[in-house]
Amino acid sequence: MSTHTPRGDTRTRILDVALELFSEHGYEQTSLREIADRLGVTKAALYYHFKTKDDIVYGIVESMSAPLDEAIAWGEQQPWSPRVRDELVRRFAEGMSERITLLRFFHENQPAVRELNAGARFKERMIAMVRLIQGPESTYQDRVRAAMSLFAINAGLFLLHSETDDAETTDHPDQAARQAAALEVALEIAGRITPGKKTAAH
Repeated sequence: MSTHTPRGDTRTRILDVALELFSEHGYEQTSLREIADRLGVTKAALYYHFKTKDDIVYGIVESMSAPLDEAIAWGEQQPWSPRVRDELVRRFAEGMSERITLLRFFHENQPAVRELNAGARFKERMIAMVRLIQGPESTYQDRVRAAMSLFAINAGLFLLHSETDDAETTDHPDQAARQAAALEVALEIAGRITPGKKTAAH
């Protein structure tokens, strides 16, 4: 969950604690006062760094999206190839595996996040990743495969996590196993992407 900046950085502590509260209680149900109380600071001290909850969410997304930005920057410098396609999927999986709390926040607060600038920025990043993975002259089917390969990562890391609490489920994979399984499925899906092979569009 940590944004990986030096401990004691007040701004980073605010982002970490706010993300915890947003994930626990929901974005709309969490107030700036509750964030300040959890931090043990005054509301005025919180205002010094962030004026609104929207500003906090934007800060969370920007600080935690660094691996995604790095993957996009790398991909934009590479000519498309199956190796580059698979490496992009791997880099996405690695980055998201350290940000499950962020995925949980987006999943459980979709209506609110959809209206925020931070939500739009994250969507832009996902679209950029899809375009890089699908390659040039891609078919519509390949664009769907590229998107689904990324969704497979998120589903494996977070959406299926609740199964570990199901008493009727006998298979309880740990985080590493979920990550490996999600990556395997994502690469299987992405492996069917064949740019340049045109099919009739309907």
